[in-house]
Amino acid sequence: MSEKRIVLVLGTRPEVIKLSPLVRECQRRDASCTIVHTGQHYSEELDAVFFDELKLPAPDYNLEVGSGSHGRQTGEMLAEIEAALLELDPDVVLVQGDTNSVLAGAIATSKLDTELGHIEAGLRSFDREMPEEINRVLTDHAADYLFAPTSETATLLEDEGIPDDRVYVTGNTIVDAVQQNREIAVDKSTVLADNGLNPDEFILLTAHRAENVDDRNQLTRLLSAVNGVTDELELPVIYPIHPRTRKRLDEFELSVPDSVTLVDPLDFLDFLRLEDEAALILTDSGGVQEEACILGTPCVTLRDSTERPETVDAGANVVAGTYPDAVLEAAQRMNESKGDWPNPFGDGTAATQILDVILDE
Repeated sequence: MSEKRIVLVLGTRPEVIKLSPLVRECQRRDASCTIVHTGQHYSEELDAVFFDELKLPAPDYNLEVGSGSHGRQTGEMLAEIEAALLELDPDVVLVQGDTNSVLAGAIATSKLDTELGHIEAGLRSFDREMPEEINRVLTDHAADYLFAPTSETATLLEDEGIPDDRVYVTGNTIVDAVQQNREIAVDKSTVLADNGLNPDEFILLTAHRAENVDDRNQLTRLLSAVNGVTDELELPVIYPIHPRTRKRLDEFELSVPDSVTLVDPLDFLDFLRLEDEAALILTDSGGVQEEACILGTPCVTLRDSTERPETVDAGANVVAGTYPDAVLEAAQRMNESKGDWPNPFGDGTAATQILDVILDE
């Protein structure tokens, strides 16, 4: 049994998904692994479903921080994570991605005699107006282990002066998660039948980022763009809507196009099934861009930048913004794609490689 004590700090459902292969690998090796859940996504019901569905142990700590302004949320997480780490006295703390939970975990760890590992290091959108970009940069520069998903992200870290001996190219754990769960989703998910959808005959939409949904004009433009795509491609849209966006639709007195079906947030297997069978994905999510690329589903990004340029280079994704003409042009182009691009995010052994580094050091 490993003598190293590992703590995973997470707070959102994408982090649960991307860290699940690492939890399984720790279990396989009988390595000490404690889960600290900040509660940044604070629906206990959905969180419990995610852990149960992915057959993960329940978090050892539930901090239940919940929502709030960026500063308040991050500050409360920082204090609570520090208290947990002082109790646990781990050797290594691992964080994944770019959320406020990641930043709080990184700062709390950096103030203690504990090493910090950042999974999915080196991603850059070069858009400093994105809170996630600041979180990524600060966490990378605080980390002792930087697990970069691709050689391109490792190069960006080198360009920022981070020593090579801290950087490890491992691939992305989302490849592990997709490979481990894709067939399970086929067997268990009924989401297509439940919503009257046929494979390759619908569009999957996700939109939740503040810059897209918190401004009435921007959200109106985004919905107009989606409407233009559905009219031209003659395909229905299914939209698992984030609570934040549903609230904004009500607040702004906006309605979605008739061709768009709103559904509540989905568990991972149902969402993975939709991603796998969609003819096209429209999204502002970085994680969905990756998953679409891995699954061979054409993607259009409803943002002006991406921290996943590998998806664009592979031919899996077009960054279109939200102006209707640009989105329609991108959708038409991607709808003709065969989905046979190479996967740039690794071979599904990222969790094994990450744990090799930590336990061998």
